[in-house]
Amino acid sequence: MERMSLKERMGAQLMKELNLNPKTPKTTKKAVKGFTDFIQNEETNSYNNEEMLLELEKEYIEAAKINDVQTMKILGRAVKVDAKNLHDRTALHYAVAGKNIEAVQVLLQRRANINQEDKHGVTAIHLAAWFGSLPILKLLVQGGADQKVENALGMNIMHCAAINNHTDIMTFIIYDLMMKELDKEDLSGHRAFALAAEHGSVEMLQMLMEEAYNMATMEEDQNRNTPLHLAAGNGHLDVVQLLLKSFETRNEVNMAGETALYLAAGAGHEDCVQALLEAGCDPNIVTMDQSSALHPVSEKGHTSLVRLLIENSAHLDLQNQHLQAPLYLAVKNCHIPVIHTLLEAGCNINVTDHRSQTVLHVAAELARVDIVEMLLKAGMNLVLQDKQGKTALGVAARADEVIIVDMIIKAERYLTWRMANTELNENLHSQTPLTFKLDHRTESKQTRSTAWHLAYRLLKPGDWKRLALHWHFTEQQVAAIEEQWTGQQSYQEHGNRMLLIWLHGVELAQRSPAKELYQGLLAIGNKTIADKIRMDTEEGDMKKCILS
Repeated sequence: MERMSLKERMGAQLMKELNLNPKTPKTTKKAVKGFTDFIQNEETNSYNNEEMLLELEKEYIEAAKINDVQTMKILGRAVKVDAKNLHDRTALHYAVAGKNIEAVQVLLQRRANINQEDKHGVTAIHLAAWFGSLPILKLLVQGGADQKVENALGMNIMHCAAINNHTDIMTFIIYDLMMKELDKEDLSGHRAFALAAEHGSVEMLQMLMEEAYNMATMEEDQNRNTPLHLAAGNGHLDVVQLLLKSFETRNEVNMAGETALYLAAGAGHEDCVQALLEAGCDPNIVTMDQSSALHPVSEKGHTSLVRLLIENSAHLDLQNQHLQAPLYLAVKNCHIPVIHTLLEAGCNINVTDHRSQTVLHVAAELARVDIVEMLLKAGMNLVLQDKQGKTALGVAARADEVIIVDMIIKAERYLTWRMANTELNENLHSQTPLTFKLDHRTESKQTRSTAWHLAYRLLKPGDWKRLALHWHFTEQQVAAIEEQWTGQQSYQEHGNRMLLIWLHGVELAQRSPAKELYQGLLAIGNKTIADKIRMDTEEGDMKKCILS
């Protein structure tokens, strides 16, 4: 009967929200391993079939979590005070993590194992320093807790306090416990100053830099990261500004050849990048894989960062170990605003990678019509071949990307025409903007309808190719069109596509489509069809006159 009433009372007690640390570090960081469960309060229902705890022991731990001292006293001696759950955690771990000082006092009175380690080597004194409970820390010290104990990552109580910006804990460690000797590296090579920088603990850094403490250091960790690397990579602007103001560290590189600027840029921390650039950091230092800061921001699509780096003299065409320039990475990941920014800044559009592919090869492989359009209008070199001997046109044809095939052919023919007419000025396309996409304009509907009728109703197999050669289509262009196969009647679609490509060039040159089509049909010996098309065209023009 007593057991039932006890459970009812425990179930009715409201679980308080554990505001264990208002400034909790990111739980993905290696340093918080062993503290994550406490931070996120995830273990309430962590028991499973493998748990060796008795029901009373589970209740006792739950009571310690919520500072239910009354329940803990009722259960009293019937429960083993150091009972461990699946994670080797006892009631003392949870009471300390919850900053439940009354529960901690009860457990210490019952002589709980004050140095019990969980599976991560975390003890109660680690948790007191981590969560910033100075009264509980003092209780644990008075109770005989090991002040030098390290967890599985080599972290002691000084590391825990530094990470979480608990300046009062740090002061207690140094001046009351006289344990400045704890200022040493953890297993990753981080001392308290570096961990404070990594986790954005500004007040802690300022305190450690004071003459009374003299614990500031820009020493590198095992990966040769300085505190500036750690702060910049995690986006702690206030820390970055403090370190830049206090130290000369700027362009040092870690083992991967990365600067603090590179890490900040790669993580998208624009404010930190701005501060580092203003302090004179070089955006063009390349990493071990030959990447500059412009590479990761282009790859991830951080347009504003791309602009910021360019404004601060970032080189546009540096190539990484795969010979990929920033533009290549932007195209590969389809970041159109970044592509536009790089093109506008004047990057080399024809840089090739380790496969000798241009960005147009990549866009064609990805079937990105919008990107292909941008690159064609920017004036790509369309004859460059990859290591397999394929141009971008060949890649598109092989992939059966007929829209892109036709766009590239239009661009090839347009460039040929422009080279033959160098006297044309830049205002050529002021009335009709240059585009290589499919034409859906109302004013060209009649001409496109004529082309469709010719291709699908009048031309015989082979006629379209003779017309194409007459209009100076190259063999490669004809082959690319012919790559598409839709059955025995494929020639009809091939003919229609060829005529629309031809029409694109005729209209750009402001020539008469009707006249050139008539002359073309005559040239390949199709006078009957030529006359019919001419008659249909004249009738159409007559109807337009009558309607108007």
